[in-house]
Amino acid sequence: MSKKTGSTDKVDNEIDLLDLMYRLGKSIRRGSKAIGKGFLIVFFFLVKKWFWLAMSLIAGVALSFSLKLSTERLYFSDIIFRSNTIPNDEMISYINKLHTFCEGKNFDELASALSVPRSGIINIKDIEAFWIIDRGSDYIPDYVDFKNRHNVLDTVNVRMRDRFLIRVKTTIPQELSVIRDGIIKYIEKNQFYQAQNELRLSQAEDLLKRIDYEVEQLDSLQKVKYFEETRKLIPGEGGQMIFLQDYETQLLHEDIYELIEKRQEIERIKTIHSGLITLISDFTPPSKAENGVLYYGRIMIPCFFILAVIILLFIDNRKKLLEVYKKY
Repeated sequence: MSKKTGSTDKVDNEIDLLDLMYRLGKSIRRGSKAIGKGFLIVFFFLVKKWFWLAMSLIAGVALSFSLKLSTERLYFSDIIFRSNTIPNDEMISYINKLHTFCEGKNFDELASALSVPRSGIINIKDIEAFWIIDRGSDYIPDYVDFKNRHNVLDTVNVRMRDRFLIRVKTTIPQELSVIRDGIIKYIEKNQFYQAQNELRLSQAEDLLKRIDYEVEQLDSLQKVKYFEETRKLIPGEGGQMIFLQDYETQLLHEDIYELIEKRQEIERIKTIHSGLITLISDFTPPSKAENGVLYYGRIMIPCFFILAVIILLFIDNRKKLLEVYKKY
């Protein structure tokens, strides 16, 4: 009895599986036909209305050209700094106060912050600092987080702590050097930052003195060990020298070399990175304006095309839409 029941269940399962496959195939065929029909409808609609659609594209291009000619030329350029004393997050936040002044068109505050005349500020459209992202934590910059969308919890793609980028938007690229000097003055005017930097340099100087003392002590110890171990050598037959124990004076060399390398690194930091910030990459003069025809065209042309499609669909289906409007 149980064997018959098992066979019946097996047959039912096979029938259900075949039915499922049949329905799935039927749904796929219907979907394919619907996609094909929709493609044909769109194709013939575009063919029938090609003139008006072409006119919409021409109108979008014409408006893009008119906007290009009627608006000020806008140039972008980037500069990269290293913050030697202040953490990057605090420095970026401090620099982005300039971005707030630009957004609010507060030219007086911006001129005061950059220590330049107000006449030279009007052409600056924006100053904003951004994080540089390192993919894979290999200490190589990969891209700039211009949209501020980086996940701070991401441990693979991390924010670089030894540099940041400032993007400047201006209508006169010849003033980029003035803007660069103004940004540096703005940072160096912060008395709290200056005090921290002076403390950093003072501590580095104290560390150098301590390293010099340690190297001198190790050198003296090495000379003493050399003298003591030399005394333990005895003459052998034929004028040869016999060692009574291993000669271990050279073991101090590694300690001395390590201290000297540390001293050289501190000297490098004091020499190259003595200021609050270090310029890594200066502004590159932009070759062309950012707000050209493509800048406006990628917005205007699709908008005009979509608007033309909507109007043409409304005209073709106005009777049906009118009936629906009257019905409800």
